[in-house]
Amino acid sequence: MITRRLLLQSGAAMGATLAAPSIARAAGKMIRLAHSSNEIHPGHKLATSFAEALEEQMPGAFNVQIFPNRQLGDDKQCLESAVAGTVEMAMVSGVLIPLVTGRPAFDAWQLPFLVRDYDHFEKLALSPIGLKLQDDLEQAGIVGLSTADIGQRHFLSVKSQVKTISDMSGLKTRIVPVPLHKAIWETLGAAPVGLPYGEIYGALETGVIDAVEINVSSMLGENLWEVGKNFTLTGHYPWHATNVVSTGFWNTLSDEEKTAMREAGKAAVKATLAYAKEQDLTGRDELKAKGVEILELDNLAEMQASVAPLTDEWAKKDPLIAEFVEAARATA
Repeated sequence: MITRRLLLQSGAAMGATLAAPSIARAAGKMIRLAHSSNEIHPGHKLATSFAEALEEQMPGAFNVQIFPNRQLGDDKQCLESAVAGTVEMAMVSGVLIPLVTGRPAFDAWQLPFLVRDYDHFEKLALSPIGLKLQDDLEQAGIVGLSTADIGQRHFLSVKSQVKTISDMSGLKTRIVPVPLHKAIWETLGAAPVGLPYGEIYGALETGVIDAVEINVSSMLGENLWEVGKNFTLTGHYPWHATNVVSTGFWNTLSDEEKTAMREAGKAAVKATLAYAKEQDLTGRDELKAKGVEILELDNLAEMQASVAPLTDEWAKKDPLIAEFVEAARATA
């Protein structure tokens, strides 16, 4: 089982390696990689595995310093900093990319029930259309290097158990305030409420919201199990995250360095998905031990059918989304 202690130990070891004094490292190009997740979250793994792979690709060429835990701002602020070039890199939730950059294609990853599981995600992320989605970001001032699922989303409620779609009706449910999420949860009868990630715990505790669509990693990392004890497995879409690099920094790199960055990005996808998949499964047992009841949705097929029309609707919004939908449906 992945534990906070094990990850902190590996993170400390990697940090010591990256910070080890040497002439080669001192001469390496500085990369500040900012993100909002804590050290047990798969998002942190996406950052650290990229740094490890980059060091393997070009030893001593880069000095990657990772700033987790909202040290340099929340998720949206980290993305905005990368776009502005005030940090070289950020690991950010993909759902924010259309919101901040105006590039809509990244919505494709969260079309409900389209990406089936972690293995399916890996095939798509490393496929031509997955790479096209990343390349599309360059017009917005960032280059996408790696996109991974950092935890399939499920449904956490505080006061009542959710076993059917009708049980979601009227529940004030936290979402990221983007059109796709709003459409999904209104279709399912919930009352979506847009809130920053860092405010979820307090909002659940005080009754500002009744529920949140969330993954196991965030349940553990943000201690949401302390305030929510009803966790319904729905797997409605992946929570995609992306390592992005500012084009200002990117344009200073040689072709060799760019190739090394891209290869490190691909390696980070595989490492992160393996970690997220294990945490999703073993983390459920950890949540049970903390008093959380793990529930199944009685009418999951009905939930899938209810939101299915949104996929075709969104495919009309951008040719890359349409291409992604076709690839996802064709990929075994």
